[in-house]
Amino acid sequence: MDYPLIAGGKEIYSDEKFEIHSPYDGSIVGRVSAATEEIVEEAISRAEFSFDETSHLCARHREDILLRAKNLLTQRAEDFARTISLEMGKTIREARGEVSRAQETLALAAALTREPIGEVLPYDIAPNGAKKWGFYQRFPAGPVLAITPFNFPLNLAMHKIAPAISVGNPFILKPASATPITGLMLGKLILDAGYPADAVSVLPGSGAKIAEPIAADDRIKVVTFTGSAEVGKKLAAKVGMKHIAMELGSNSAAIVLADADLLRAADRIVLGAMALAGQVCISVQRVYVEETIFDTLVEHIVSASTKLRLGDPLQENTDVGPVISEKDAVRIEGLIADAVSKGGNVLCGGKRNGTLFEPTVLTNVPQNADVIQKEAFAPLVVVNPVVDINEAIAMVNDSRYGLQAGIFTADIRAARKAFQEINVGGVIVNDVPTFRADVMPYGGIKDSGMGREGPKFAVEHMTYLKAFVVHYEEE
Repeated sequence: MDYPLIAGGKEIYSDEKFEIHSPYDGSIVGRVSAATEEIVEEAISRAEFSFDETSHLCARHREDILLRAKNLLTQRAEDFARTISLEMGKTIREARGEVSRAQETLALAAALTREPIGEVLPYDIAPNGAKKWGFYQRFPAGPVLAITPFNFPLNLAMHKIAPAISVGNPFILKPASATPITGLMLGKLILDAGYPADAVSVLPGSGAKIAEPIAADDRIKVVTFTGSAEVGKKLAAKVGMKHIAMELGSNSAAIVLADADLLRAADRIVLGAMALAGQVCISVQRVYVEETIFDTLVEHIVSASTKLRLGDPLQENTDVGPVISEKDAVRIEGLIADAVSKGGNVLCGGKRNGTLFEPTVLTNVPQNADVIQKEAFAPLVVVNPVVDINEAIAMVNDSRYGLQAGIFTADIRAARKAFQEINVGGVIVNDVPTFRADVMPYGGIKDSGMGREGPKFAVEHMTYLKAFVVHYEEE
């Protein structure tokens, strides 16, 4: 099937097309039109033109659009889930979970239209503020460029598009080249929900040819990106004086202390490491365990990992599907080989069949190994012993990344210490760093990015503040 791109609400079949293949068996999922230079210009022009309309939509109208979109997504849920599974390779159960979360993201964005958009300020507290009264108000910033990765082609796009709609910004979505069909389906859904046509564009194709020129264009006022740190830094250098949010890579870690519930910790670690074949920014990649319980916890983790069913993502009983490409599977083999060459041990897994990679558990891997220092994006977890929480925190912080971390403990003082001392954007107590609720502020520090997602927090970089001050004379 051929899929048109969307530029300013118009479906366009371009002369440039590319095929989307299933990561599982290589079959063709569809052929997608790629955006050309002329189409990019049309999308930007229409976004700029539409801003006058979208910025004047009343809150009730914006809420209605978002709620209609949620209802439409509910009706089309299985089509979206199947497409996500075919394009990305996540299991059909995981894909259905993503669709459900995207519905929640739309509901949260709709609720924001009822939130206060400003605040009265006590100007008369200032020495020169006598007889002054006023407030500030948030206003939509303008056209938004949303650049999304392959691993959550629906919900991560929704975390950018739904807040943009909630405040009245046009958007241009640049979906990942591996998973553009889901993004095109999302664009069509937003149009069907009633958002002004000129304000909606979905442009598949090369990031260098599409995302970078759009990001540099002065008519674009907001750039929101999810992807690798290397691409994020390159993009940030081109953005200029724009509102920007970037959620980048990670090598997320969990700490397990001796007083933790070990069976729960093991089950959650395996889920957090192996879900979506480990292709989640906050997958559990590193685990630091107090040495007195190390052997017991490792035994539980290996046992749970070897029970996972690897195979066809469309089968209901599959637990782990393929990684996104054979190139990535080969890269993962290299990470494991590097770890072993430096003294690490492979306790289970470590082998691949095409794009299917066995759930893998490694231990005693040195801190300088690539599988510790780099983002693995793979169905694997490294489990290393530590003397105590102090050493564990030092190991977690020994990273260029800082997205989220988890700690399993019954000691509130230890939990507090982790929160205070681990350098990340979120600390999850008695669960893995892979936990994310769509309502929470989500983002990181260091090479994990800047800004926060979650509809309430995303609107902060999609709007600007304007102050209103009145001088009044008493009667």
